[in-house]
Amino acid sequence: MTRSGFCALVGRPNVGKSTLVNQIVGSKVTITSSTPHTTRGLVRGILTEGDTQVVFVDTPGLHRPASRLGHRLNEAARAGTDGVDVICVVVDASAEIGAGDRTVLTLGLEHARPDGPRLVVVVNKMDRPGAERVALQLLEVQRVVERLAEERGRQSILGTIEYFPVSARTGRGVAELVRFVSSLMPEGPWFFPEDEVSDVPEAVWVAELVREQLVRKTRQEIPHSIHCRVSEFEWPHITVDVVVERESQKGMVIGKGGRLLKEVGIAARRQLPEGCYLELRVVVEEDWQRRDDAMDRFGL
Repeated sequence: MTRSGFCALVGRPNVGKSTLVNQIVGSKVTITSSTPHTTRGLVRGILTEGDTQVVFVDTPGLHRPASRLGHRLNEAARAGTDGVDVICVVVDASAEIGAGDRTVLTLGLEHARPDGPRLVVVVNKMDRPGAERVALQLLEVQRVVERLAEERGRQSILGTIEYFPVSARTGRGVAELVRFVSSLMPEGPWFFPEDEVSDVPEAVWVAELVREQLVRKTRQEIPHSIHCRVSEFEWPHITVDVVVERESQKGMVIGKGGRLLKEVGIAARRQLPEGCYLELRVVVEEDWQRRDDAMDRFGL
């Protein structure tokens, strides 16, 4: 008998959810950067081992939104916890437990049930602060969870919550987390073929690879104003439109003499099959992240 189910990873921005999903699946299925809000939708990484398939759902970081896009990212993150079998709340071992973490832990407590979904608290980046600091962080997050549960009358599920220290970057502790999550999957048929590791369409993936490089190479508010979409896909030729919000941002994205955009194209092309011809174009969509009509067209 096969088993299968879903595990949502939620947390504030930059706690390492995307890196953790990639580490679990063993393949790059979601883009990463040190810039907050890199993940803009639900990305599913699929792990099939033995008779069990787990679909890990990477969600946008929950935050205090400053635009319509921010509100949509929060809505997507919350929607990612619907209908799953496990909710993994990810916190940072190297940072204090703050208001953002409490918001996400509260979300997990409100959704968790003794018979599922189960709540798992993952303390990530254990490779940074040292063993003593990680141990203290585990104790602190457990105290925070207990206080939040008491405030909300959810003490009955405290005995079902598990805590795992991991390093998404090095993989330390990840196997133990995966084994536990896999053990919670219910009996049922697999949702995806055995060799599939992601449900992201190829065109979307190419656009995301370009955006990843732009986010890494641009600064300040520019990354949040960028959206990438494939406007032409006829192998080996792929055209990606780099959408910005203002005319003044075009030059920042293109760079002096087109240097920055060229570097982005080279870096993205290295991750695509050999022989691919990747063309990048910069276009302006005024204030797109504050306009519902634009975000609807972009699928955000």
